[in-house]
Amino acid sequence: MPRFSPLTPALLDEIRAAVGGSAVLTTAADLDAASADATTERRRPEAVVRPASAEQVSALLRLANARRFPVTPRGTGTGLAGGALAFHGGVVLDLSAMDELTVEPANLLAVAGPGVLTHTLRSEAEKHGLFYPPDPASLKDSTLGGNAATNAGGPACVKYGVTKNYVLGLTAVLPTGEIVTCGTRTRKGVVGYDLTQLLVGSEGTLGVITTLFLKLIPLPRAVRTQVAVFPSLDKAVAGVAAIMAGGCCPSACEFLDPRCLALVGDLLPFGDLPRDASLLLLETDGSEQAADADMALVSEVCKKSGALHLLPATGPAERETLWNVRRQVSLRIHDAWPVYVPEDVVLPLAEIAGFVAELPRYEKKFGFTVYAFGHAGDGNIHLNITAPDRSTLDRVEAGTIALLKRVLELGGTMSGEHGIGFTKQRFLGLELSPASRCAQTAIKKALDPNGILNPGKLFDEDPA
Repeated sequence: MPRFSPLTPALLDEIRAAVGGSAVLTTAADLDAASADATTERRRPEAVVRPASAEQVSALLRLANARRFPVTPRGTGTGLAGGALAFHGGVVLDLSAMDELTVEPANLLAVAGPGVLTHTLRSEAEKHGLFYPPDPASLKDSTLGGNAATNAGGPACVKYGVTKNYVLGLTAVLPTGEIVTCGTRTRKGVVGYDLTQLLVGSEGTLGVITTLFLKLIPLPRAVRTQVAVFPSLDKAVAGVAAIMAGGCCPSACEFLDPRCLALVGDLLPFGDLPRDASLLLLETDGSEQAADADMALVSEVCKKSGALHLLPATGPAERETLWNVRRQVSLRIHDAWPVYVPEDVVLPLAEIAGFVAELPRYEKKFGFTVYAFGHAGDGNIHLNITAPDRSTLDRVEAGTIALLKRVLELGGTMSGEHGIGFTKQRFLGLELSPASRCAQTAIKKALDPNGILNPGKLFDEDPA
């Protein structure tokens, strides 16, 4: 028997009756819009449901269990692991309309729907002198629900932590339709199991988040930004270690390897740079005095570590210019290569330079080109594996596996912030033991006995 039921006209009428006809979208344009994310994969759902309340989500999931059709939660589709794609058809649950947002300054708290854009929360918090630190690269387009589902990070996590560190509590609809509120609206709470942190990072497989209670902190009064160019990556990474050991935790510490720097070097005023030159993008924040003092320390450490150039931002416009250099890396890689595989491994800080130095050996063996950049302060390296045409995909796959195995040998992990979704699930056995996978699969089965919520992701390995 088929695992799931197709959405017949009669079943679509049942869905309309359950959630309201205006929430059900079936035009070709609506289905096409829900068929893609930031990967190259495409999967077309049979219908899109765009709810405005947790009650509508509950009604849909109850019906999905009764009629055995799959439901795939979705934000704005900025994910890089295929987590929001409907690999079994059925319904895409588009949560973008659930965008209610309230900032409670007295409680240092935001109450947000899953469809609120990350940038929107940041902007609203700043109006009250407050700060929401998680800042994934797609913060202007990604939703808080999607960020929570993947436990998104970003440059600021070196100092401030990732999304899970700011989710105090949430309301979610379990796969069987029950609405639960877990966690708290307070800074502390230890009543029962921590279901909040179980759902954060579960990639929409254990529940659909409908409200988030998010911790805010005081907005730093000043930010200082600087680019430092080093003659080699090992000197740049040594500079990072020296900065951390020197008693300063920067609020951002990004790196570009020599290949990435060569790709965007025209955006910087340094002229010809050594072939092996690497770049650090550094920020400090706090009070005016603290931000200045920390950046002075950073500058001194960079000089002692062999920096060739220091380029400070003198204001917001210059800061934006420097960050644009960092943002342009992914865009230029994507535009330059027909085959583009983004991985986001994490390594112990002391292993970064050595690992990147090994990349040419893998390139030669497997016939691809690797660009390495990312968050030097927390060891999160974005490996962009590229090749000239799709005929090389078998070699790219073999080389990717070899690189991931090397990361694990060095004490790292295969994903820091993109998640597993569909694109990485075939690699899970490299990192997780059979016992671990069995335990996690049991959790999924307990909460989603019919496997209707986001099938084909994480431990569910049979996408059509």
